Amino acid sequence: MDILFSSLAAGILFGMALSLVALGLTIIFGVMDIINFAHGEFLMIGMYTGLLTAQAFGIDPLLTLPVAAAVGFLLGIVCYLGFIKFLLRGPMIAQLLGTFGLMLFLRNLALLIFGPNDRALHKGILVGKSFDIGLGIVIPATKLATAGLSLAAFGAVWLLMNRTRIGKALTATALNPQGARYMGIPTERMNALAWGIGGASVTVAGALIVNFWSVNPYIGLLFTMLAFAIVALGGFGSVPGAFFAGIVVGLITELPGFWDFVAYTFEFDWMSDVPMTSFKYMWVYVAYFVIMVVRPRGLFGWKH
Repeated sequence: MDILFSSLAAGILFGMALSLVALGLTIIFGVMDIINFAHGEFLMIGMYTGLLTAQAFGIDPLLTLPVAAAVGFLLGIVCYLGFIKFLLRGPMIAQLLGTFGLMLFLRNLALLIFGPNDRALHKGILVGKSFDIGLGIVIPATKLATAGLSLAAFGAVWLLMNRTRIGKALTATALNPQGARYMGIPTERMNALAWGIGGASVTVAGALIVNFWSVNPYIGLLFTMLAFAIVALGGFGSVPGAFFAGIVVGLITELPGFWDFVAYTFEFDWMSDVPMTSFKYMWVYVAYFVIMVVRPRGLFGWKH
């Protein structure tokens, strides 16, 4: 039973971090109907920003979040104004290949600057600490803080999208860009703002994740695929969908723990011989393909 509760807790905490990773992707797609293949590289930049800022100034990693947000916001706007807005004039295939090229550029730039080796944080108020809450559940302090701050970031974005004039303008641009322009909404600025918000949210997620996950220039690919699965599951453009789907995907990544629980509880020896840990991400992609076939708009999709 301890294995079950521990896996549930780990899946929920990791899922909340993944939700924040997917939030930026769902905002950008919701407003502009464009897939950003470089999304994982934005997260990688956020991880390096958090790590290097903490090391350079000798501050706690959690205090680097405003710096990561600023870097991500500026990176998103610069990418849109300098590159993406020109891609929008071409066909969809040009947009896909364009963001794929941006992904390769950012990855290889990081490889040139930082090298291929893993880097990790070893100092911080929460690094290396954990809470034993009973029932076999030991929660790392860094993951708990990441989950809490992810929830706060989701709340802030939800308030922005639903309780402010800017949020209503973003929603109008997403639903009907031409109609929004007729109503006097500067859709070009809204597109840039969507990329800025998307970039800021994912770099903040990176600065949080680097507290318990090492970073290298190739880390973006894994999180890009996980973010795609979350957005597909939750619904393209749905902020609440990204949150709940992130938790579902986090639980799926903890499938080895559930597998071990069943094997131990019911004494299925054959299950113990299956290397389920090696397949845990495979089940995320299986869920992704099933959702795309059965319900292409996702569970919470809001755009037709």
